[in-house]
Amino acid sequence: MDRTLPHVALSQHAHDRHGDLRRDETWLDERWKDPATRVLVISGARLRPVAGAVVWVPSAQAPTGGLRLLLGERDGVEHFAVLVDPADAPGEPDEWVALRSVVMGLVDDTIDDGPLVMHAIGMAEWHAATTFCPRCGDVLEPRQAGHVLHSPGCGRDQFPRTDPAVIMLVTDGEPGADDERMLLGRSPAWPAGRFSTLAGFVEPGETMEDAVRREVAEETGVVVGEVAYFGSQPWPLPASLMIGFTGRATRTAIDVDGSEIEDARWFTRAELRSEAEAGTVVLPSGVSISRSLIESWYGATLPGQW
Repeated sequence: MDRTLPHVALSQHAHDRHGDLRRDETWLDERWKDPATRVLVISGARLRPVAGAVVWVPSAQAPTGGLRLLLGERDGVEHFAVLVDPADAPGEPDEWVALRSVVMGLVDDTIDDGPLVMHAIGMAEWHAATTFCPRCGDVLEPRQAGHVLHSPGCGRDQFPRTDPAVIMLVTDGEPGADDERMLLGRSPAWPAGRFSTLAGFVEPGETMEDAVRREVAEETGVVVGEVAYFGSQPWPLPASLMIGFTGRATRTAIDVDGSEIEDARWFTRAELRSEAEAGTVVLPSGVSISRSLIESWYGATLPGQW
């Protein structure tokens, strides 16, 4: 088996976010004017790829009048994003694609840029959803290179939010044995054959481990005992952090809720490989933490993806 698989693809290649320099307007202007600086242009909730790839442009070619966001530095190059109104976006409207499509497809070919793209998308989603102060209703003003929204009415600052969500691979049987099984489920909204690991949001006052147990029980009726941390991945669609776990089942009978999950099945490694090759089971994208969980348990790459 291939044990050199990437742990969590979109959590690799982190950039220096320069949090301590976001208030330094002189430094920001200097970095913006640097010919080496690269900018990602976002129009509303869309990006404009070229030949199927995310495009970073020199700052001199970026549209004027948009909101400038500092992302940070990687490999000696400073990166920004610019948020522009769709009415002012260059090119034709049909040249711009939804951010979810970018995450599921385009980033896969430019995985080194993954954290920068996810940072930009998360900020774009937050700015699109956060216009007025929740305390006084005044219009919010961007500060600190776009990472703070300030209310002139009451002086309160708003910060980008992240909602923790657990995503888990549940197994049954002796680890590594031929008859060890993993649990996958499918949403009623998905095309036929599409399966994934289970996931759900952490509720107030709840630990992440208990969220794993609760979500699995609610959606499939399976009871989970031991829970172990696997890894995490940003998922800013609109504002989640996916926290991956593995769990061991103590009761394996399946009784799906019929709402969030319409079907759930146990798979041995041989069954998963056979159905993935036949296309009767289609697994998540290679950049998702769900795929990392599945292939880490399986022990090698698997064919097919959403």
